[in-house]
Amino acid sequence: MTPIALGFVGGAAPAMIGPVHQRAALLDRRFAVVAGAFSSNPDKAAAAAREYGVAPDRSYPSAEAMFAAEKQLPDGIAAVTIVTPNDSHRRLACAAAEAGLHVMLEKPLANTMEEATAIAEAVAAHGTILCLAHAYSGYPMIREARAQVEAGALGALRMVQVEYFGAGLASFVEAQVDAPRRWRLDPATSGPSLVLGDIGTHAFHLACYVTGQSAVRLSAELGTLQPGRVVQDYANLRFRLEGGARGSLIASQAAAGAENHILLRVWGEQGHLEWRHDRHGELRLASRDGFPAILTRQHPLLSATALAAGRQRRGHPEGLHEAFANLYQDFAELILARQRGSEPAAQALSVPGLRDGLAGMRMIAAALESQFHHGAWVDLPPGN
Repeated sequence: MTPIALGFVGGAAPAMIGPVHQRAALLDRRFAVVAGAFSSNPDKAAAAAREYGVAPDRSYPSAEAMFAAEKQLPDGIAAVTIVTPNDSHRRLACAAAEAGLHVMLEKPLANTMEEATAIAEAVAAHGTILCLAHAYSGYPMIREARAQVEAGALGALRMVQVEYFGAGLASFVEAQVDAPRRWRLDPATSGPSLVLGDIGTHAFHLACYVTGQSAVRLSAELGTLQPGRVVQDYANLRFRLEGGARGSLIASQAAAGAENHILLRVWGEQGHLEWRHDRHGELRLASRDGFPAILTRQHPLLSATALAAGRQRRGHPEGLHEAFANLYQDFAELILARQRGSEPAAQALSVPGLRDGLAGMRMIAAALESQFHHGAWVDLPPGN
């Protein structure tokens, strides 16, 4: 199968997430990275082009230049990965859609509901595909957790708990020499709530993805743990799912000593499940009347979606790159199905996309409103 020609917008050093996307896109040979607008800085762009294996004549000074030039080439790009600061997502995603390109977009979808809606309208108007990089949904055991809930293993859902802690802002990084270059420290660039846009959307997406339900109400406390900080680094949310289950979400990038800690628990009338990022290859499943079971990819009765998300022989560990690669594999399947005029494989249909991105933006807007009203409960609009 001929790989899909892929371009990159952003991703030059010292960015961390760009190379992660590149390696994930190449892992299953479903894509070939052939072009890029890696940086507005010519030296950084040239260095990134060498790192990504892109020919100098297909390294462009801007995304718009790349979209225009590649459209004229017989082997021009059909899709683009956008890994740029949040405030540029609307402009770039809309321009890509107008150029007829399918998009893999780093989360969050945008900074505001207005920007997110504009992206959704552009994608709908031009008939393109947009996937959102909520990579944790690519882990096999998260997909197994979703399958277990869908199959009724827990019964009616009663309670959901999700945590996401990081230590990147545990000190006053604003005092460091490179602080002016850290776009996340500027609310105009990173959005009205850094913690929710950066990691809160991941946690919220996991809760909704595994339960298969949308949130309908929430109450929030937002703020900063680090004195003197202007961006929010702490969030504590209570929420209700459409089926009535109660939920809680707590997230912070200022949790000293945390190593990208993510925890998800879902309780139902018949039992509960637990997944931890530091043991991502395991899913703890406990029934109300039986002993807990630890499911791994060696379990003989795993769902087809979990099995399809694994690459190594059972017993060999996989990690974040493989989880990202599962999103790219689903992305490729959606593109190829569109080209063939056929239905995509079932496992590709749950890949995060516009619906998930809009849900995350509605969550942020409701949380900010709740915070403004001292934690009052706020209804989320339908469709989240």
